[in-house]
Amino acid sequence: MRFIVTGAGSAVLDFGLTMILQYGFDLPEWIAKACGFVLGTTVAYLINRRWTFKAEPSAARFVAVVVLYLVTFAVQVGIYSWLSHIWPETAVYSLFAFVIAQGTATVINFVVQRAVIFKL
Repeated sequence: MRFIVTGAGSAVLDFGLTMILQYGFDLPEWIAKACGFVLGTTVAYLINRRWTFKAEPSAARFVAVVVLYLVTFAVQVGIYSWLSHIWPETAVYSLFAFVIAQGTATVINFVVQRAVIFKL
C-alpha cells in the first residue's frame, strides 16, 4: 500500500509538471515528460527508500536504482512520445498517454525494486 501511495503522489507531481511545461510553456512533449519524470522519480525514490522499504542508504542500491530509472525513463518517454504523435495533441489524450506510459513503467519499477534493488 505504501508503494501505491508513494507512486500516486509522485505521479501527480510528474503529470503536473509535464502538463505545465507542455501546455503552459509549449515545450516539446518529450522534454516536458523528461522533466516530469526526473521530479517524480526522485521524490518516489527518496520516499520509497525511507518509508516503503525502510532501507538504509547503499551505494550498490543507488547505482541499481539509477540503471532501473534509465530503463523506465526510456519506457515512459518513449511510450508517451509515441502516443502523443499518433493521437491528437489535447490534454485528454495526453492524460491517456501519461497513464499508459506511467502504468507500464510502474509495473517494471515495482517488480525490479521489490525483487532485486531493496534486497541489496
